[in-house]
Amino acid sequence: MREIQFREALREAMNEEMRKDENIYLMGEEVAEYNGAYKVSQGMLDEFGAKRVIDTPISELGFAGIAIGSAMNGLRPIVEFMTFNFSLVAIDQIINGAAKMMSMSGGQFSVPAVFRGPTGNAGMLSSQHSQCFENWYANCPGLKVVVPSNPYDAKGLLKSAIIDPDPVIFMESELMYGDKGEVPEEEYYIEIGKADVTKQGTDVTLVGFGKIMKVVNAAAAELEKEGISAEVIDLRTVRPIDYPAIIESVKKTNRLVLVEESWPLGSIATEIAFKVQKDAFDYLDAPILRIMGGDVPLPYAPTLIQEYLPNAERVIKAVKEVMYVNK
Repeated sequence: MREIQFREALREAMNEEMRKDENIYLMGEEVAEYNGAYKVSQGMLDEFGAKRVIDTPISELGFAGIAIGSAMNGLRPIVEFMTFNFSLVAIDQIINGAAKMMSMSGGQFSVPAVFRGPTGNAGMLSSQHSQCFENWYANCPGLKVVVPSNPYDAKGLLKSAIIDPDPVIFMESELMYGDKGEVPEEEYYIEIGKADVTKQGTDVTLVGFGKIMKVVNAAAAELEKEGISAEVIDLRTVRPIDYPAIIESVKKTNRLVLVEESWPLGSIATEIAFKVQKDAFDYLDAPILRIMGGDVPLPYAPTLIQEYLPNAERVIKAVKEVMYVNK
């Protein structure tokens, strides 16, 4: 199995599906002539031409609306936002248009569109370019929300998102585009809504998604050295959430620590904590703990960013707390 970058895995997913179906097209700022702001769409203009790889003005509200209208008429757009922070300009089209069209039309119109781009912090980009909107979009019925953590998942999930009959929010990270991982040569798809248990364990369940899995995995590896066996679950998607996978794990480990980059209030972690205490309360030997980002706009200074973000040390401390280990 070869190793390729996260951006290459995304590109392969789009190329493979676009070669099969001429109704699929890509649009967004700098996706064509510039080969993509993060070089995800490199070479796609040369292969598919300007009618299927389309540079747009800086007008998210406009091109999101065009994508939704074209999807209602039989096309399958892939919309790239340079960052999901900029999707706020288009959120009315996504929430009041794409997400609700199937319901409002009585099933007459579907919106098979993918809205993709980076979410969360990417270093010293300050408050307006560093926000996590996974829970915002996951809160809206009619949308599916996918947040992969590695190249293998990114390719398989994006291929599934592109052929899905409903609108999919596909959230990446600027800090992952250069990450390398093993990806098969042969074609494959990953089902949307299925979490991945990436490490088996017996003492505590760790749950995360997206690039925060790097923190989760680092914590699990360090805990293993100390004789603590952590089971690690990568959600992959946050709407729908694979609750059965989490609850099955908690029934085995009896402890749960949730790790998420976003603000605490109304987070994905909050929703999971509620569901687990509702459906698996009798299996818990300790309160559920969350490791979240700070409840403030992300600062610019790198020292403050480090204080804001979840890290392996905070996760390890939380695990020891739920295990009642004093060391």
